[in-house]
Amino acid sequence: MAFFSALLNYRHSSPVLSHEDHVNEFDSGITVLSSHERTNYPFTLSVDDYGDDFGLKSQIDQSIGSQRIVEYMKEALTELLEAIKSEESSVMSLVILPKEEQHELLYSFNDTAVAYPKDKTVVDLFEEQVKKTPDAIAVVYEGEALSYKELNEKSNQLGHYLIEQGVEPDTLVGICLERSLEMLIGILGILKSGGAYVPVDPDYPSDRIGYMLDDAGIKLVLSMEDNHKILADYKDIDVLLLDKDWAKISVNPTTALNVALSPSHLAYVIYTSGSTGKPKGVMIEHSSLVNYLLYSIEYYAVDDNCFSFPLFSSLSFDLTQTSIYLTLLTGGQLHIYQDNNVEDVLNNIVVNDSITSIKLTPAHLSFFKGLDGSKLKRFIIGGEQLTHSDLNNLDKLNPLVKLFNEYGPTESTIGCSVLEITNYRLIKNINIGSPISNTSIYIINEELQLLPMGIVGELCVSGAGVARGYLNQEELTREKFIENPFKEGDRIYKTGDLARWLPDGNLEFIGRKDNQVKIRGYRIELGEIENVLSSVRGISQCCVLAKEDSNDNKRLVGYVVVEGKLDRAALQEQLKLSLPEYMVPMIWVELEEMPLTSNGKLDRKALPDPDSSDLSTKEYVAPRTETEQQLVQIWENLLGVEKVGVHDNFFELGGHSLLATRLVSMIRKELSIEISIRNVFKFNTVEELSSYVDYKLRNLESNETSNYSININI
Repeated sequence: MAFFSALLNYRHSSPVLSHEDHVNEFDSGITVLSSHERTNYPFTLSVDDYGDDFGLKSQIDQSIGSQRIVEYMKEALTELLEAIKSEESSVMSLVILPKEEQHELLYSFNDTAVAYPKDKTVVDLFEEQVKKTPDAIAVVYEGEALSYKELNEKSNQLGHYLIEQGVEPDTLVGICLERSLEMLIGILGILKSGGAYVPVDPDYPSDRIGYMLDDAGIKLVLSMEDNHKILADYKDIDVLLLDKDWAKISVNPTTALNVALSPSHLAYVIYTSGSTGKPKGVMIEHSSLVNYLLYSIEYYAVDDNCFSFPLFSSLSFDLTQTSIYLTLLTGGQLHIYQDNNVEDVLNNIVVNDSITSIKLTPAHLSFFKGLDGSKLKRFIIGGEQLTHSDLNNLDKLNPLVKLFNEYGPTESTIGCSVLEITNYRLIKNINIGSPISNTSIYIINEELQLLPMGIVGELCVSGAGVARGYLNQEELTREKFIENPFKEGDRIYKTGDLARWLPDGNLEFIGRKDNQVKIRGYRIELGEIENVLSSVRGISQCCVLAKEDSNDNKRLVGYVVVEGKLDRAALQEQLKLSLPEYMVPMIWVELEEMPLTSNGKLDRKALPDPDSSDLSTKEYVAPRTETEQQLVQIWENLLGVEKVGVHDNFFELGGHSLLATRLVSMIRKELSIEISIRNVFKFNTVEELSSYVDYKLRNLESNETSNYSININI
């Protein structure tokens, strides 16, 4: 492999032998029939300076498209000669793309225009489905079910009530609910009233919930009695409890609503992590959602257009919208799972004959190792980059299963490009496919110019799926949603993702151009964590990175320079007041000073990888009982840590909610005992969990009790 990919060889040659003479030096009776020359570099350009003219010779590896690159050079040199005449031209403004390739990148690869009902909203599509299958089961949850007619009528009643409360098109209504029948009624009721729903995850810290409610100007939140206390401190917000208050809602008519709702009105606002330290609300209109859903219904079809999905992820996750709407717009059954133990949920999903489809993140695929998923017809995978190791977990799928790799930031309405993986066992290169209907994708440089095929640049999206913008952030909206330089009257969204076009018209995802990362499907701005961290008393400098452990699990590592002594547990508790669990680093590296580059900026590449001393500050104590020994071995294998002591904290060693799910499964398998994820969070050291497991083993005949407590002196 070459140390570099391109070589420029500039040399002064004798003016006695001009370029023309050089070319014709073999004219004296010798004819060159053919020749081959070996090169060590994919691209070499040799320039001979003869004084009065130049000789150019290029050597290009055929595998990277030698003819195309020669055309680039020809175009670039022509542009350069023209630019020399103009003092105003910059090198970066030169156009090197031949017109044929410009046409291919602008139009051929983006030939996605299809007709779709631009005059319809998601409400229209749902009500059309209700008329087709009124008595079919629409949603199932813990033994209860609602038909399409029942779901429609209940959401109509709620819609009428919300209109009485002042909800109209583009009114933002919060929805703070666990996954349930009421959540579906709430979503549809808000949409039918003309409003747009703003998911507020009940598990979010109070500071984050408060900021979202205030930023969105929300005056009404739908919730249930179990979650009511989360909202009790917000006195200026009305909370409608869909269980306790249903009596006053149900007096409203079940008939359809007459609302002046148009496709240009908002359907939902989802908050994503923000680099400024505060989350930002992405505004999605009905027209954008309708375009994505109608494309998905057609493209993801297998032997019919009926989809039945499980619902097991948070409504705050835009991936969840696919599961809800593809089901309800095609006459399928939506199966709701409340359990947070993902492994148990997936075990239940694969044996449910009614579920045909699933949408999940690559991180979820690890739970399919050895799992019989032969009843599922389609997997839609999205949220983060898909790898071969992820696909290797799918060893017991139906050979006819359809696998799709979907790419798209929230700002492009769930998904903007898709790849169908036709043979996941043999696929060599996993890319993100091609643009969906009515969508164009451009790879551009900092000057907003098209980059040639195969060259890495920023991926930008235009078309029907582009969001309205960021709620109450006009400056950021102007920065990220700009005028389309290739199509008048259109906008593009600058994703910040790096990608390149492949010759077959598919896109290869490369990474990020900034400090945004994705972990377990969650989009995280490291700057938001750093902003919160820097406000903590005693932290003088800080930085947060995403690092992979020995098991390829991506985890957040916090680097800090502190005044005094670092109390990791207290620091994490402080961060949890403002950040959700998935954004709180569990590994901390304490430094005397931050490494700097030669120009005085933070050198992130020079930050050290965490070692065992960074994973725990506890003095090592070896396991003393058989149960402790078993748990230590499980933790070491699961977390990729060489030496776990009985006082070490599972989460400080890099554990998180998905790994906690695996821990529960491994304990079930190795110790033949059932514990809950909640127990892992409560008893989070080997010693504490071992005591609890021993207690459970002694009381196998009795039910698990929440009254168990421990008192361990360390």
